[in-house]
Amino acid sequence: MNEVISTIINMFSYTFFVRALVVGFLVSLCASLLGVSLVLKRYSMIGDGLSHVGFAALVIASALSMAPLTVSLIVVIVSAFFLLRLSEHSKIRGDAAIALFSTSALAIGVMVISMTKGMNVDVYNYLFGSILAINDADLWLSIALSVSVLLLFVIFYNKIFAVTFDETFARATGVKASLYNMIIALLTAVTIVLGMRMMGALLISSLIIFPAISSMRLFKSFRAVTVSSAVISAVCFIAGVLVSSVLAVPTGASVVVINLVVFAVFSGIGFLRKRN
Repeated sequence: MNEVISTIINMFSYTFFVRALVVGFLVSLCASLLGVSLVLKRYSMIGDGLSHVGFAALVIASALSMAPLTVSLIVVIVSAFFLLRLSEHSKIRGDAAIALFSTSALAIGVMVISMTKGMNVDVYNYLFGSILAINDADLWLSIALSVSVLLLFVIFYNKIFAVTFDETFARATGVKASLYNMIIALLTAVTIVLGMRMMGALLISSLIIFPAISSMRLFKSFRAVTVSSAVISAVCFIAGVLVSSVLAVPTGASVVVINLVVFAVFSGIGFLRKRN
């Protein structure tokens, strides 16, 4: 036990570990807050679809020797808006539109990899996550974007609440639902791109889904679920990073497993509460 504690304490002496904690904590908060709205609007898998789009953009940017993070951010934001419009104004709706984007983007990414230099380390890190590889430039960009996402969520909290629970009623009361849906899409796109470095394109959607559905096992109000999701997400991320460091296993997978355990515990408590 003392050896484990000593290992954890020593990890905090490394700059890359502190960078990972700061970025991961902020991205986890962003993902959990947006996750509540996305889950309630039945758009919980949008993170998975946009992450695959981001992966394809990353691969193409790497093949063309362009800035991967910048290109991915632009492409994913545009895709989020297009996906939202496609779902609202065509016969392809919700999960079908997301699946269309997700599989197509992943296929394009794999084809580009096969036609260029293959799966290099940087592309592998974005696919499966490598939070400890975050550099100073990624750190400051992630902090700036994460804080912007959190501030915009707080500023537009009441409107996001309105379009989440009853979009038709919100429109009837004069709320510009389309505008706030676009804001949700924008914030989600930014969070997905930031989270890809941490969790990888294949696991980032877990940060959006797990905290929200875990909180919904015990809480009913939007505010309570939102606060609970933020706490769960932050705690699970920190615990996942520490477990990853001690057991020498992938960080993204550790965070997902911790979230799975918390979901099981909350589900058990919720079941017992209903039974009593």
